[in-house]
Amino acid sequence: MTLAQRITAAEAAGFMLGRLAIVPDLSGALWLPEERTLVVADLHLEKGSAYAARGVMLPPYDSTATLAALASVTTRLRPARVIALGDSFHDRDAENRLAPETRAALDLMQQGRDWLWITGNHDPAISRAMGGESAAEITLAGVTLRHEPGEGEYEIAGHLHPAAKVRMRGRAIRRRCFALSARRCIMPAMGAYAGGLNLRDAAFRPLFRDGVNAHLIGDGRLFRIDSRLLLPD
Repeated sequence: MTLAQRITAAEAAGFMLGRLAIVPDLSGALWLPEERTLVVADLHLEKGSAYAARGVMLPPYDSTATLAALASVTTRLRPARVIALGDSFHDRDAENRLAPETRAALDLMQQGRDWLWITGNHDPAISRAMGGESAAEITLAGVTLRHEPGEGEYEIAGHLHPAAKVRMRGRAIRRRCFALSARRCIMPAMGAYAGGLNLRDAAFRPLFRDGVNAHLIGDGRLFRIDSRLLLPD
């Protein structure tokens, strides 16, 4: 198999995860067409202000950038429901640090659709003031959507912020990616400051014992990467 055959543009039609149709999106979101549901993971809103409070000065625009990316994909796909898979807020006080204009942007996105916050390790409780509903997990068509990946069932999760490193056109690149198998999808983090964990890291091994496909978010399209081409950091 040649390199060109092992790095291919991912199919726009998507995949079946058990009985659930899923379509990875270039934005880092996951589209569930039969459910008219958009799934996003690890927004980490107000991570910049959390770091600033500890003396690590980052530009205070991460929440604005993250919600702008989310607004773009919701405008394009027009979901009836949005599910955010935990760590939507970087810490317990992040809700209180949202600027009024950022809060207004979130309110606008929530209008006319259902909104579900899945709780995460950074945001174990989400106030009703943030709109929508909250839950520890939800099951759709036999697939459980949760923050931290589990074992032994079909699931969509976040938490690990997968990223793939691969050599393309003679140079190494590292990008966020979807990690997919027949039973599991681990989503990339959408947060502007969320970062990524290399898919070759030991944390992924027990989750993908039967192999993994990386769907790398490239410039203008997704690339399906053969697992044999994945590089460590």
